[in-house]
Amino acid sequence: MDGLGEIVTAGRLKVAGAVVGVLVASLVGAVALGVLGTPAVEAVDNRFGEVDNETTVIDTDLVVDNPNPVGVQLGNTTINYTVRMNDVAMAVGGREGLGVEPGNSTLEFTTRMDNERIPTWWVTHVNGDERTVVTINATVRTSLLGERQFDITQEQEVETDIIGQFNSDETRPVEADDPPPGVRNPILYVNRTSASWGEATAETTPIDMEFLVYNPKTVPFTVTELGYEITMNGVAVGEGRTEEATAIPPGGTETIRTETLIRNGNLDDWWVTHLRNDQVTDLRIEFYAVVSGELLPQDVRVPLDELTYERTIETDIFGNKNASTDRDETTPTPADDGTATPEPTPTPTPTPEPADPVDGPVDDGTPTATPEPVDPVDDPADDETPTAEPTPTPTDDGLI
Repeated sequence: MDGLGEIVTAGRLKVAGAVVGVLVASLVGAVALGVLGTPAVEAVDNRFGEVDNETTVIDTDLVVDNPNPVGVQLGNTTINYTVRMNDVAMAVGGREGLGVEPGNSTLEFTTRMDNERIPTWWVTHVNGDERTVVTINATVRTSLLGERQFDITQEQEVETDIIGQFNSDETRPVEADDPPPGVRNPILYVNRTSASWGEATAETTPIDMEFLVYNPKTVPFTVTELGYEITMNGVAVGEGRTEEATAIPPGGTETIRTETLIRNGNLDDWWVTHLRNDQVTDLRIEFYAVVSGELLPQDVRVPLDELTYERTIETDIFGNKNASTDRDETTPTPADDGTATPEPTPTPTPTPEPADPVDGPVDDGTPTATPEPVDPVDDPADDETPTAEPTPTPTDDGLI
């Protein structure tokens, strides 16, 4: 009996195996005939997750379309994806053995990006005229009907204008916090500023800056040092000074040139603040100057507050930062039902009484005395910001 049972069991296994074989062959044949379809990637959605000093999490959703009426367990199927920024591979991930339900299914992936890749990308962004192309490529490989591969690629362009607004023709005064005896503020004027990127390297990103400085005094001054500090969201990314002296003659102008440097090694620290601040950065460049002259008892350090450069930089790396905006928060637009909207009735504006041409009192026939001209030394207009290259006015109060 035991032998008979084994024979029966073996016969059942052979039948089951034959049924499975027929089923697999039928499925393969159905796919070949177009009765069943091969799942394909329809869309890829990336977003930034948690970020710390070393890594940035990228969460990815792949929408896979299964055209079949039944679920498919893609045991021999792999999906790989890569996120590149200007051809710099920022993140790579993938999955194997996927189960896909009928219709569209969302497959979730998580990968980690090494923040040390940020300086490498930054160099390409600056040297490419502040332009980045974000490329997301997903590749599906399946053994159905032999080795097959399906690709889907998405691109998003990101542009910034970090230093463009530093180019200005606005005249700004240079004032010492505590001017030495015999000298009045402002001691200098900056009539023009300009900036342009130098060639970024793996270590530094130079910004070439120029300042057109005017000396309104009757004596020469020399700018012996021009210093700067660059911060991005409060993270110090560059500081330095130039010690090339520039003499500015009385009533004349000179151009002071300096090269400020962003230290690329600090950019991964900035990147963390950029993502935590919803991809928004506050750039700030502060300047100071050291001025010397024959009437100055010593070199004077002058904060160039009027030249402080502030710029808000906002990015949308994956192009979906505002995709989750709640419709309920928007103000609905009333539907046009054809009813004419009545014009508002204008409110008459009363005509004001004419003001007295002098000080306001009623003219009683008494002649008004002509005021004496204001002494040019005490005239507040003497300290107004000049246009272009103002001419200094000599004074007799001992101050220059």
